[in-house]
Amino acid sequence: MPNRYKCILLFGAPGSGKGTQGKVLGTVPGYFHCACGDVFRNIDIHSEIGKIFYEYSSRGQLVPDDVTVKIWQEAIHSRTVTNEYKPKLDMLILDGIPRTLEQAKIMDEYIDVLQVVHLVCRNEEAMFQRLRRRALKDNRHDDADEKVIRKRWEIYQAETQPVLEHYAPEMIAEVDAVNSPTQVLRETLDIVMPIQDAHFVKFQG
Repeated sequence: MPNRYKCILLFGAPGSGKGTQGKVLGTVPGYFHCACGDVFRNIDIHSEIGKIFYEYSSRGQLVPDDVTVKIWQEAIHSRTVTNEYKPKLDMLILDGIPRTLEQAKIMDEYIDVLQVVHLVCRNEEAMFQRLRRRALKDNRHDDADEKVIRKRWEIYQAETQPVLEHYAPEMIAEVDAVNSPTQVLRETLDIVMPIQDAHFVKFQG
């Protein structure tokens, strides 16, 4: 399908540093980082799609997958209109979407996934400890509760596995998230830089 956004997907459990890595990559020329959480936080609830989003969120209900993708699609399009994101030059880094298999299927129409970077946490206890420290640092004591942490981890695992299986195994590169942020960034850049370079060279002709 032509005119799909060339992109790299960032996957990682809570506490894996996925958001941090995405933000850092977004500061590098040639990359545009889009975090789904930021899109939701900045949505105009007076717009047509915003009213639909608010209708669900105000009742504490999950926003349907097709609505989530529509919100993302409009946000990305607006970034192209303002020239913040230049699809022919920039590699799109997606963080937090697609989150479900249905979202991944819908988004196949809009994105051409060139690579999936999966920040894996093989040492669960080390990751739980990191989550507790982060919650206490941010004064979110409820999030420091062991049961809350484990529940979030279980939800992530259940949601993410089918999404990962939607993409070919050779497209998925794993990075050990328990390493230092600098080491994780170095390994992530080693994965994504050749892809972005090839994208830029192709555009230059």
